[in-house]
Amino acid sequence: MNASHVPTTAPYCDQCGEAAGVVGHEGCARRRELEPPRYCGDCRRRMVVQVTPRGWTAKCVEHGIRSS
Repeated sequence: MNASHVPTTAPYCDQCGEAAGVVGHEGCARRRELEPPRYCGDCRRRMVVQVTPRGWTAKCVEHGIRSS
């Protein structure tokens, strides 16, 4: 699954892990342009992230791998 940003249906922010429906995620939107997700947008779990020269992969134990 490719995901470089939070899907609009995700209940949680993939940068800070807080609820996606609340205001105050402007910093997360800016960070999302440069960094891979740190939290699963579906379950709020912290993901294992690996950054390589060619891109990144982020793995949630519940929802699998996302990559750039």
